Amino acid sequence: MMKRRKFIGALGAGAAVAGLAACGGAPTECSDGQVAVKSGEKIKWTMVTTWPKNFAGLGEGAEYLAKLIGQLSGGRMEVKVYGSGELVPALQVFEAVATGAAQMGHGAAYYWSGKLSMSPFFAAVPFGLNAQEMNGWLLHGGGIELWRELYAPFNLIPEPAGNTGVQMAGWFNKEINSIEDIKGLKMRIPGLGGEVWKRAGGIPVLMPGSEVFTSLDTGAIDAAEWVGPYNDLAFGLFKAAKYYYYPGWQEPGSTLEALINKEAFEALPQDLQDVVRHACRVTNADMLAHFTAENNKALQTLVTKHGVQLKELPKDVLDELKTISDAMIEEQAKTELDQRILKSFKTFRDQAKSWHEVSEVSYYRGRQ
Repeated sequence: MMKRRKFIGALGAGAAVAGLAACGGAPTECSDGQVAVKSGEKIKWTMVTTWPKNFAGLGEGAEYLAKLIGQLSGGRMEVKVYGSGELVPALQVFEAVATGAAQMGHGAAYYWSGKLSMSPFFAAVPFGLNAQEMNGWLLHGGGIELWRELYAPFNLIPEPAGNTGVQMAGWFNKEINSIEDIKGLKMRIPGLGGEVWKRAGGIPVLMPGSEVFTSLDTGAIDAAEWVGPYNDLAFGLFKAAKYYYYPGWQEPGSTLEALINKEAFEALPQDLQDVVRHACRVTNADMLAHFTAENNKALQTLVTKHGVQLKELPKDVLDELKTISDAMIEEQAKTELDQRILKSFKTFRDQAKSWHEVSEVSYYRGRQ
């Protein structure tokens, strides 16, 4: 607790902390005013995350990223990972990294929608881009440049650092047969999906993953979406609800992010900046592969061993949710930058959809 109190106290110390914490000893000052790392010193970073420590898939991804930075740097960098609540609460990761109290964070951009209405576009948009399309937009469609511009006022550099693929629609303690069954239903659902849920008559609740099971089990919420079978099995959510719905309309390809403090990053020599960025890209690809390998095995365990009732959302429910979503995303853009983000996202979505009709979608139909 003392360690955590001291860490939280550092949140108010400002971004100057990043330069001091970037290496094992005191930094030196460059002629241009940037902080430089002394030759031969091991650079020690702290990573705070929105996930429970070592949690399946998500927490493991953060650990993998930290380990990879250490390996690719030849041991010149060391990143220590803290799970949600160990140093800061899950939903304070953004502030911790922005102020320089931690050099790095791992989470999902939709958690910051209260600060930035467009941040969910870089994590998950209902009926939006899947994992393959998100990677295309971010890395080769201009998305990451817009993401960096959005975060720049907060002293942050974002990088894609994981993807879950298409998620599940969630766990419910009642069947969903029509849109009327959503009315008044209190559900843990973040980001733009939560806003769609609200407009459909439900009650969205934002909470970190560590609170989902207890809230669902005690009846504090009626339903919850978390991730998918691999994560949901690990959380034991099958003990708290019996109906497991698909598809994950709200999160069709959720990108996870690495948040990097700008001063800490710029204090690194160029080769280590490259190490951090490339480690994020490798983690991004590896996590998606991990989920692809584990999800169906976990789903079969949920159904065959634990008796979970797997159900598909009715088409008319999905149609109504999509109608609401299409109208809602147009309202998110408030500033000139927001408008550019929205335009870029929609343009890429439309061309990706056209291509996938003759590639991925056509192939899936033929493979059946």
